Amino acid sequence: MTDIIITGLVVPKTANAPDAAEFRAMVDIGNAMARADVGTADLDDTVESLLPAWHDQSDRLSRGFVARRDGEIVGAAVLQTNTAAGTTRAEVEFSVMPEEMATTGQTLLSRAEAEARELGRSVLQSWTLHPASPGDAPITPATGWGLVASTPMSELLVANGFTFEQVERTSILPLDQPMDAVHRRLDEAIAYAGDEYRLVEWSLPTPPELRRGYGGVIARMATDVPVGDLVSEAEVWDDEKVARRDARILSGGATFSVAAVEHVPTGEIVAFNELKADGDLTGVTHQWGTLVVPEHRGRRLGTVVKCANLLRWQGIAPRSPKVVTFNAEENRAMLDINEAMGFVPASYAGGWQKRLT
Repeated sequence: MTDIIITGLVVPKTANAPDAAEFRAMVDIGNAMARADVGTADLDDTVESLLPAWHDQSDRLSRGFVARRDGEIVGAAVLQTNTAAGTTRAEVEFSVMPEEMATTGQTLLSRAEAEARELGRSVLQSWTLHPASPGDAPITPATGWGLVASTPMSELLVANGFTFEQVERTSILPLDQPMDAVHRRLDEAIAYAGDEYRLVEWSLPTPPELRRGYGGVIARMATDVPVGDLVSEAEVWDDEKVARRDARILSGGATFSVAAVEHVPTGEIVAFNELKADGDLTGVTHQWGTLVVPEHRGRRLGTVVKCANLLRWQGIAPRSPKVVTFNAEENRAMLDINEAMGFVPASYAGGWQKRLT
């Protein structure tokens, strides 16, 4: 077999720049890989939505690698890690078709692992995608929650010393249905929460007066959601970091809606939900972060932010066909809210980790 040649990814200034071929190939192969793994195009990325994070690496460093055989691009990998001092973990993501995983995938993984070591990272993590059915020989994560079908990528990670740590459920909510039940659940949840809590909604960019509180709950996503034994490091989000994130999202052509709950006595934001569409408002809607901080759980605030944002989204993207969201299988509280709203399982994701020595 002809040798596989690895080179650094060329990052173009725009999606249509003369040197955008490598970046576009990475995205196209990644989308084809995801479709092969889960059977739908719901998780497709776009060049336009991904490029801004490569242009502004103030908060998160990205290193890309392209694999060629006989001059043809056959795969790519991306290593990402936070830029904050003391960061120990990095994540590797692959754009490699199943039939290339044992060869091209192995070469790219070795290169990404070497890069992680050079950057001083001691933990390498990755995520795999899996179909809805676990098949005849499923694999179970260390959490004990959920099980998924083995795939060529999961086999590659096992062969390279990764531990299968966690399963996340991918759920979808069809939007071509009446929202009467969502309205009712929102009204009931607001009444149950009481006057100490106030609903706040906006579209990016975040109003300056809300950046501090919004950044505070985004930061809590790193420490207050179920992650099993996956290494998760505390983050600091100030006003400027929130503004940079907003700018990256918007410059990629996205529409982004936030519903949050403010604790009136303290003025703190204590729950939030995010919905995002990449460019085409008739395409799939992606739910990003959702969190209720632990100190305020049990007040149905998760229902408040999820239902409120979904109803708000009906006025923003009325032709979007569905919402897609990810939740840890052990996060029963959030899955209960999703299921009550009508979300159904569509596929699964697996979280993997390797301690580098």
